[in-house]
Amino acid sequence: MQAVICQSFDGPQALEIGQFADPAPGPGEILVEVHAAPVSFMDVLMVSGRYQMQPATPFVPGSDAVGIVAGLGPGVTRFRRGDRVACTRFVGGHGELMVAGEWEAVRIPDGVPFEQAATLLYAYGTAYYALVERARLRPGESLFVTGAAGGVGLAAVDLGRHLGARVIAGIGSDDKAALVRAYGACETVNYGAESLKERIKAITHGTGVDVCLEIIGGEVFEQMTRLMAWGGRLMPIGFASGTIPSAPMNLPLLKSYSIVGVFYGASVKRDPHGSVAMFETIMRLVAAGELRPCVQQVVPLAEVREAMRAIADRSVQGRIVLRLR
Repeated sequence: MQAVICQSFDGPQALEIGQFADPAPGPGEILVEVHAAPVSFMDVLMVSGRYQMQPATPFVPGSDAVGIVAGLGPGVTRFRRGDRVACTRFVGGHGELMVAGEWEAVRIPDGVPFEQAATLLYAYGTAYYALVERARLRPGESLFVTGAAGGVGLAAVDLGRHLGARVIAGIGSDDKAALVRAYGACETVNYGAESLKERIKAITHGTGVDVCLEIIGGEVFEQMTRLMAWGGRLMPIGFASGTIPSAPMNLPLLKSYSIVGVFYGASVKRDPHGSVAMFETIMRLVAAGELRPCVQQVVPLAEVREAMRAIADRSVQGRIVLRLR
């Protein structure tokens, strides 16, 4: 099959496009003929050797893919050949064929195009797991999302709006403000140009935020440890700045707030049945028009290096999707 190939952990510029051995489904797995696959920040970290896990090289990157079920491993009962599906696994999505467990996949409803469905399991799955399962976000609560114009961030803004939260979007440049407002943010904070501390205090009238989905890490996370409301939930979800922060533990003590970890990929492995129920809920909401995934660009497989560089440079608003067929 044709695929993106990572031979070494030297970043997007070292990726190759070439022939890779066709995968075969094992027990409980499906083989998917891939039509489209998103490019995520996790993929950038993976090919750079900076993710929490490192697969053996060479490997095909890509955490998600969508397409048609082309084969069934022994024991599969949830799918048939010809089903339209979205599937997720840490690697394998950026090739013409992908193998995933039957509990790592969900049918795509009629009327939801492949390019849109490709953006859902990683970005909206992460946002749903964080806000619904971990934070238990309630209507009327304030939600601050950092990296709000990126894939996971914008999904969290969209989902937070749907859940009835007062969404505050953290962005690194003013050109992203219109997009996050269109997806439900009632306030924006440009932490690249203004004081995060002063803006959050002004927006929340000094009480702090109830829930913070924090993607950037580093100084932004450290400031948010001082800007949480009583009983809040501060959720480290990634470290896009490249710096893993630390937190003085007297701060959550004094405001009785929680620091709640979010490792979505591991949760899918640990609770496959619950994850499928979550996937099905997300698909229903998208099919009904209640969630609106944002696809900025659809590009051919050969442009994967440029797509990953754009994500690393934080110039992407929404998601970039690779078209394979």
